[in-house]
Amino acid sequence: MTENIQLQNDLEKLLVIMPQKVTSNLSVEELSDVIEIVLDIGRPPEIRHSGGKIDKLGSEGVTEDDINFVTSHLQEFTHDNRSGIPGTLHRISAIRNRQGKVVGLTCRIGRVVTGTIACIKDICTQGKSILFLGRPGVGKTTKLREISRLVADELGKRVVIVDTSNEIAGDGDTPHPAIGAARRMQVPQPEYQKDIMIEAVENHTPEVIVVDEIGTEAEAQAARTIAERGVMLIATAHGNSLESLIKNPTLSDLVGGIQSVTLGDDEAKRRASQKTVLEREKQPTFDIVIEIIDRNTLAVYRNTAEAVDYILRGWPIRPEIRKVDKEYTNLSVESAQTEEIIQPLQPEENKMNFSFSRQKYCEQNKPLKKLYLYAVSRTIVEKLIERMDFNVEITRNAEEADIVIAHKNFAKGGAKILNTAKEYRAQIFYVKTNSMAQIQKVLKDALDIRPGDLSENESEFTDDTEKALDEVKMAAKQISEGATIIELNPQNTSIRKLQHELAEQYGLQSTSIGEGEKRHLRISK
Repeated sequence: MTENIQLQNDLEKLLVIMPQKVTSNLSVEELSDVIEIVLDIGRPPEIRHSGGKIDKLGSEGVTEDDINFVTSHLQEFTHDNRSGIPGTLHRISAIRNRQGKVVGLTCRIGRVVTGTIACIKDICTQGKSILFLGRPGVGKTTKLREISRLVADELGKRVVIVDTSNEIAGDGDTPHPAIGAARRMQVPQPEYQKDIMIEAVENHTPEVIVVDEIGTEAEAQAARTIAERGVMLIATAHGNSLESLIKNPTLSDLVGGIQSVTLGDDEAKRRASQKTVLEREKQPTFDIVIEIIDRNTLAVYRNTAEAVDYILRGWPIRPEIRKVDKEYTNLSVESAQTEEIIQPLQPEENKMNFSFSRQKYCEQNKPLKKLYLYAVSRTIVEKLIERMDFNVEITRNAEEADIVIAHKNFAKGGAKILNTAKEYRAQIFYVKTNSMAQIQKVLKDALDIRPGDLSENESEFTDDTEKALDEVKMAAKQISEGATIIELNPQNTSIRKLQHELAEQYGLQSTSIGEGEKRHLRISK
């Protein structure tokens, strides 16, 4: 209840400095999902919602007097054209004309949102340096603010926040209560951030330093200096993913830096690679990298050095996906949806290939997988899941999927859906046809199932099953070319049942004939 009152008071402080044409069309209750209020001279005021919706407030345009009314209630804008309201997390940014006069304002609403780090609380309390990556607006600063409070209050650590734009702890000399007992050092100009980072370590004996938006090579070097002094570092950086950060020459030092290495002939042959390869130069500044996919979904790389090495060598590696519910309730780490990393073993000395570590398939050690289908027969997949007792459920939302199975011929038309699946780190598999044999084979690959992983009752649905189903396909083709009756090879009861179902999908008649081990299908029009 206290947090709601605090939030409401903060919104009142924002509305009180807004011109009348804004306040007369807007109330505190209407600001529940608004992220920005935009004022541009000559245009009606706008409010921007978190979902992307934009509403205009009336039809009357903003005047110069309206802009002056707002700026007269603010502290002087800094060199990066930002200001704020003391005691709040709201940020007001100015747009100037060529003469330097303010002609537009973007008023970003700052909120205290708790529970956003519930699914990574165990990681934040390990004492390891953590780097957050993500596009603008996904909640990087919100998470830094909550982590600062967690580490300072619950762990009792000495935390210093280097607050370049006063976004973490708000404007004014007194930090916002949202950061708890953490201390805050303000930065007079963005270019001085690296100096304040070093000053924090040298002058204030912190155990943890929190920095928002490391964006230059000098700041990356300052971060390395801090980490080498044994201080835990929590920071965000420009970049949507670990792979994009590796390719960024300015910031790649945060994850160890990249260098070009020329291999000898024997080594290049052993690795099955070119003679000139990219390798990690040194130990990463940050032990853990977390990609913020959206406000509720995080991709965690627990070992930055290992993840960078795998990416540089082209080896597949999946981050651990963690989610919180959209209501940000008090979610424990155990109840968050997690996914284990699938990591290849290191290659043996005399081999050029590597293999994957696999667990035996069973209900107890396999988490429930969510499967999204694109242009693939849902009926066939549901029958396979039921008959083979796969621990998987079909979802209608690509964002929730762990696995995507798509029809190769229709993949181009589903590019947007498949790109969304890739963004959420789902594994994508393709089928060439909608036959039961093809879908079964791809589904087992997707679920990482191999012969011997299934129970005795299910083991018969292996290669023999696929061959038997291929016989039905061949029979259908021969009948379409003029044949009248085709008799298949003898099969057991379970496989014959699948053959009957597949024949029915091709619009064919199928009858079981023969006795005992010689019982088989006869297929006709």
